[in-house]
Amino acid sequence: MLKSLVPKKSNFGTFEVFVTSISTLLGAILFLKFGWAVGNYGFISVIGLILIGHLVTIPTAFAVAEIATNQKVLGGGAYYIISRSFGLNIGAAVGISLYLSQAISIAFYIIAFAEAFQPVREYLHVNYSIPTDPRLVSLPIMTILALIVLLRGANLGMKALYFVVGILGISLVMFFIGQADVVPKTNAFYSGVENPENFFYVFTILFPAFTGLAAGLGLSGDLKDPTVSIPRGTILATVAGLFIYVAVAYKLAISFSPEVLADPNNNLIMKDIAYWGPIIPIGLAAASLSSALGSILVAPRTLQAIGADAILPNKFLNRYFSAGKPVSNEPRNASLISIIIAFFFIAVGSIEFVAEIISMFFMLTYGAICLISLLEHFAADPSYRPTFRSRWYISLVGTILSFWLMFKMNAPYAMVSLLIMGMLYYTIAVNKKEAKGFGKLFRGVIFQLSRQLQIIAQRADKEDTDVHWRPFAICISQDTFIRRSAFDLLRWISYKYGFGTYIHYIEGYLSKQTSRESKEVLDRLIKLASVTKNRVYLDTLISPSYTSAIAQVVQLSGISGKGNNMILFEFSRTDPEVFKRSLENYSLIHSTGFDVCVLNTSYKGFGDKREIHIWITSHDYENANLMILLAYIILGHPEWHGGHIKIFTIFKQDEINERRSKLMSLIKSGRLPISPGNVQVIPSDDKRKTKELISEKSVDADLTIVGFLHELVKAKGIDTFTGFNDIGNILFVNSQKEKEIS
Repeated sequence: MLKSLVPKKSNFGTFEVFVTSISTLLGAILFLKFGWAVGNYGFISVIGLILIGHLVTIPTAFAVAEIATNQKVLGGGAYYIISRSFGLNIGAAVGISLYLSQAISIAFYIIAFAEAFQPVREYLHVNYSIPTDPRLVSLPIMTILALIVLLRGANLGMKALYFVVGILGISLVMFFIGQADVVPKTNAFYSGVENPENFFYVFTILFPAFTGLAAGLGLSGDLKDPTVSIPRGTILATVAGLFIYVAVAYKLAISFSPEVLADPNNNLIMKDIAYWGPIIPIGLAAASLSSALGSILVAPRTLQAIGADAILPNKFLNRYFSAGKPVSNEPRNASLISIIIAFFFIAVGSIEFVAEIISMFFMLTYGAICLISLLEHFAADPSYRPTFRSRWYISLVGTILSFWLMFKMNAPYAMVSLLIMGMLYYTIAVNKKEAKGFGKLFRGVIFQLSRQLQIIAQRADKEDTDVHWRPFAICISQDTFIRRSAFDLLRWISYKYGFGTYIHYIEGYLSKQTSRESKEVLDRLIKLASVTKNRVYLDTLISPSYTSAIAQVVQLSGISGKGNNMILFEFSRTDPEVFKRSLENYSLIHSTGFDVCVLNTSYKGFGDKREIHIWITSHDYENANLMILLAYIILGHPEWHGGHIKIFTIFKQDEINERRSKLMSLIKSGRLPISPGNVQVIPSDDKRKTKELISEKSVDADLTIVGFLHELVKAKGIDTFTGFNDIGNILFVNSQKEKEIS
């Protein structure tokens, strides 16, 4: 059972979501790397970089708003959304990756914070020979931040966030009202340096600046009304961030030459423009600290939500991660783990290396969120009723771009990220079998897709069904669990080239008892079918008489959307009297225009599934092509792999050469896999009955196909299908009209 992560007192609202998001959006990358990006490619190209980033983040923000207004978003933010839509197994795999990127982000912003002290470190080194290692700044500030979060929790963290966001705002205002001391002879408006860094590498370094919406999502468990605060706060922050990025890039482009901007040692070049230069390092420190605070508030809540869902294979870890403080449910244990991860990356990672890692995992998370929104649009589930509506094509753009950009940014990192995701999913799936949400979502998509295809097929021009024939077969039987021959034949016919519907007939009137029996039988049918390679649609039918059942079956529209064109009956050679019930309804079936197949099963069954014999007589003008087509279709099933067809024709002596020539021409023009050596023309003999000849020649066949006429059934009844000696299964075929083989 899922545990609720909602604190007993949730105080935050839209403003807190906006502040948390915007503090990450307008963070370290804006101050440290935007000038470097403009110097490499120029203002116009950087606009392209910003737009590409927002073609991922804006669809994600819309998807988040949509999903958040459809369901109650509890603690865990993006993880909660993904896991409740894709299921706990996939949600946990993505969630763990998301958590790691959030925890590593803490280190990223603290490293950036240390960069703000570069002028101070240089001064101390030049004048007092004090070491300039930035870790002398980053490690102590991380310790102070950790103590604040562990001892005082989110409320104090949010109050500190208000303060640093205020400083951030002042530093940006001073940057925009200031000017460079010297107007450059050439600026970076249209182009950058001659040999710039790789375009997608520059994008990779910039992308963490666009990941602020995930920070706002992470506060979902602390919000009074997540369905209102999340969409408003994330969309407002995303749009505001977009305008500020463009304005900063423009200001930098017109203020310096590309060479000055692209110099990797000029990370703090914004201070050379600002009305008061020192405000930029102060603003960078504020931006980095605010982003670090945002990340350190969000990451533990993601880990806490994962633990609360009991996803991890170790029960102790689940309990440890999910534990929170009394009353407030502050994730103290999860915060401790996040802080340890942050300390590790502060000690060993450079800002570029950490940026590449978090860019990859955030891109993966955003792609998953957009994919959920896209699938929800196509599933058209009546329970999916968000108050905020995005558009399916917006989510499609976000999905495709996210996964495409992963490989453009760094293909090896992308492969490793997906590999880690796969390993996490496998480990979790082995220990936790249920996958809530995933199957439901995709079943909805498949349902809508099949529904649309059926409608298209039904409304399409039906003239082509006569030229390019394929079987839409239906079978009704009471003996499903006694003999499987009819089901096997139907699954072979429908596996590759056609559609098959198998109906188990239950005699009786519709009632509570028969309805319950029908559901039980259908479950048995599905289990029976699951162990074989088949694409047969299974169902049951309750009817008081076999005649009424037949009448209902021939009127079924069929799952293909085009209606059925063939019906299959089956009876055992040891008990042919059972088939008389079907024969009593033969005229009814014939009047509907159905092709009719009758399977006569013997104790030999289908043998080794290697050899199919087709018997064509002078009476099979309309049946012959259908018989050949059915044999060819059956051989298309993997169980008949390596099988072959033999054709036997019986004609008068003076017709043999002509008939053989026509048959060989048909085989060649129809590209049928029948060797000329497997075509045998037999002169008709009045002294020997056809049934005797078939019994002799096809004694070793695994399936024998024989044609029959409607008039013969009317005249001879059951005798049409009996009187064959010790051979395998026989399929009798009657075609309402000749099929073309082209």
